[in-house]
Amino acid sequence: MRYLAIDLGDVRTGLAVGDDETRLATPAGVVEASGDRLVEAIERTAADHGVGAVVVGLPLNMDGTEGPRARATRAFGGALGARLGLPVHYADERLTSAEAGWRLAGSGLTRGQKKNRRDAVAAAAILRSFFASRGETG
Repeated sequence: MRYLAIDLGDVRTGLAVGDDETRLATPAGVVEASGDRLVEAIERTAADHGVGAVVVGLPLNMDGTEGPRARATRAFGGALGARLGLPVHYADERLTSAEAGWRLAGSGLTRGQKKNRRDAVAAAAILRSFFASRGETG
């Protein structure tokens, strides 16, 4: 099955796609929108990649508890799943932005180029974490 991972942000939202057969996660872009425009962009990406499920990064506190942002993210995921008609899963997104920064560090990209890709790379890290939690590492 193909998955769409989402690293939800206030300004930029990162997207990544992958599947449980190849167990690979690939950045699929960054959306600089909110509200209906964000949901429409996610819908287009899901349709373009033929995804069967969505994985949303859950911003847990460092102690593993859920705060207000995690609750808001769950509400967004629930509404998104209902609109897309797809199952929504959640994956711990702690430290995925740090991982994205590490992965981009030696890329040779400018600071601006890294900023434009960081959220999509973080979404790919979220998807890899999801696969790993299910024994589907890649």
